[in-house]
Amino acid sequence: MSLRSVLESGKFAITAEVGPLKGTDINEIEEVAELLLGRVTATNVTDQQSSVMRLGSLATCHLLKEKGLEPVFQMTCRDRNRLALQSDLLSAHVLGIENVLALTGDLPSLGDHPQAKPVYDLDSVQLLWAINRLNEGYDVVGNELHGKTDFFPGAVVTPETDTEAKLELQLIKMEKKIAVGAKFFQTQAVYNVDNFAKFMKRVEGFGVPILAGVIPLKSVGMARFMNKNVSGVFVPEELIDKMAKAEDKAATGMDIAANLIKELKHICQGVHLMAIGWEKRVPAILDAAGL
Repeated sequence: MSLRSVLESGKFAITAEVGPLKGTDINEIEEVAELLLGRVTATNVTDQQSSVMRLGSLATCHLLKEKGLEPVFQMTCRDRNRLALQSDLLSAHVLGIENVLALTGDLPSLGDHPQAKPVYDLDSVQLLWAINRLNEGYDVVGNELHGKTDFFPGAVVTPETDTEAKLELQLIKMEKKIAVGAKFFQTQAVYNVDNFAKFMKRVEGFGVPILAGVIPLKSVGMARFMNKNVSGVFVPEELIDKMAKAEDKAATGMDIAANLIKELKHICQGVHLMAIGWEKRVPAILDAAGL
């Protein structure tokens, strides 16, 4: 079943993230595709993740589709103006890609080409609006298309913040994204299930499926780095202590991720696994979570 049909039918969706490598060697992508086939509903492909130059998301989505997986084309506004964004979307449709995740994108200064000039002609809300216009058969200035798209557009949200004002801003952004066409949301990493449950209560009237983000912990250093540097990620001290005491950090990190999924699957409409280099371990995590 497609991601659209799974979510629209109320079934639990599992998505996993694949990050293209820097270069033209696609062996790793093909190996990961074989492992994920039949295990996930759809596979997100990151778009120059962390502003690091890599193989493109569109080409990688096409490769995954040829392998039998359903891709989610992540598209950032950082590197393209509205002409290029729309053109790439038309290309994606022609290649049979149905799902698009609209993102504003990290600043280039954070990546490996800090000299690159950011574009940000559109933001994620405007990109969702543009996708909706293409679905209606028009470009963003009203010109009629010779063949319209049929995308299932999604967006992102950060469910946990350190202030109520920041949470309210997230809710306002969610409502704006829904108003211009967002059909599902994937969240920033969740580590506190109780806080996530409170967030889900706040948004239950929005009527849009939400897939909770899960990032497996690899080390104490990774947890502390995310707490300090990644907006919207809050790894509880009890999980950091658990990682610190563990002899096998990898096994413990996978176990924590599996337990989170077990608890989250009763609260939301799906999970989104962001393995960040551990893509080949995703099946084992899903096995441990009973999925």
